[in-house]
Amino acid sequence: MERPAWAPPGIDISVPSVSRIYDYYLGGSHNFEVDREAARKAMQFMPGLPKIMQANRAVMRRAVRFAVSEGVTQFLDIGSGIPTFGNVHEVAQKADPEARVVYVDHDPVAVAHSQAVLEGNERAGIVGADLRKPREILDSPEVARLLDLDRPVALLLVAVLHFIDDADEPQRAVAELRDALAPGSLIFVTHASYEGIPLPQEQAGGAVEVYKDIRNPLIMRGREEVARFFDGFELVEPGLVATAKWRPDAPTEQEDPYAFAGFAGVGRKA
Repeated sequence: MERPAWAPPGIDISVPSVSRIYDYYLGGSHNFEVDREAARKAMQFMPGLPKIMQANRAVMRRAVRFAVSEGVTQFLDIGSGIPTFGNVHEVAQKADPEARVVYVDHDPVAVAHSQAVLEGNERAGIVGADLRKPREILDSPEVARLLDLDRPVALLLVAVLHFIDDADEPQRAVAELRDALAPGSLIFVTHASYEGIPLPQEQAGGAVEVYKDIRNPLIMRGREEVARFFDGFELVEPGLVATAKWRPDAPTEQEDPYAFAGFAGVGRKA
């Protein structure tokens, strides 16, 4: 297999990566054939996967603009993936040039690309760390350099919690992050679910199996389970809703049915 110049040394390019599969769904160019193969396999069961990912990116941009409009200009984006057009720092710094962003990902490919994209941007940085170890994130030099945790921060958990098994206690990790944030901080979560997918669960389950096969199990949670991640936060209007329904920029009648798959919500820490 030809090794592209942009692939960081030491990366096994024969193993699919969740962040590169996501990049492929979004039309990005930082993915390998092994990632595209897994993505196509999953799309055989759930052809609307790219639309689900695009809806995720779109709602993330709306949430970032909402945060800035509420006076929150510090962002901690965990599970940030490979930077693609319309990333958090671009949206936030367009809305407020003073906005500061720390990205966090445990995929070395995502970290390497983020470093390249952020070069020369003094108000954004990347940390190589895992959501399951919040202390490593909070104690990182980049968080110390860029974020003032005594002031409100917007914590973004976009399409990441569904890759953490209950055995790894995702709720505990979120609670630990919440406790480190100042009052007035925001949390933004999007999460995969069988609810809202315009397919029988058995068929959608085929796509979930593909992720299990590449050792990145996708944990589909129901609305009540996702709502628990907001413990200690007060949900802002319109609450925890289908992705496309969270403060849409335009009427959603024309939206692709897949845009309503999964949940999105923002909470505010009292």
